[in-house]
Amino acid sequence: MQYISKYTSPLGAITLASNGEALTGLWFDGQKYFGANLSKEYKNVELPVFKQTKEWLNLYFNGQKPDFIPLLALQASEFRLAVWQILLEIPYGQTLSYGDISAVLAKQKGLKTMSAQAVGGAVGHNPISIIIPCHRVVGSNGNLTGYAGGLEKKIALLQLEGADMGALFTPKKGTAL
Repeated sequence: MQYISKYTSPLGAITLASNGEALTGLWFDGQKYFGANLSKEYKNVELPVFKQTKEWLNLYFNGQKPDFIPLLALQASEFRLAVWQILLEIPYGQTLSYGDISAVLAKQKGLKTMSAQAVGGAVGHNPISIIIPCHRVVGSNGNLTGYAGGLEKKIALLQLEGADMGALFTPKKGTAL
């Protein structure tokens, strides 16, 4: 059985999902890939993991860096799990490019290169937004491209963390938004 709970953030409604023990999803309502790993049958209940996640979100949205991560249960390919692990290691208020992440993965696997586009696909399908900080990933030139929750939310999250926005820019219409 899967379970959900709702959270109201300053940036909009968020849906949390759990398998009963760990967090399996966290999405801004209406975002791209919303509920991608959520079954059609679920119950809306409060669980300890939801209480802990809401505590994390309260700290985060109050401008504090939470010093814990709720228990996460991720199901995906080995590649996506490796990308999401790197996302978890991006420091609060800092960014990495898709190319940076592909270079880390290539080094881990003993390869010369790794596809930044494949990394982008894994980042985009991150089922636990904010906690697994996919909003901290930018284009190699500082382009604030690609965030399933929407570019405005990505900018707001980076600003909340005090990220240096000086070298970052919003893509023009017609580019990867």
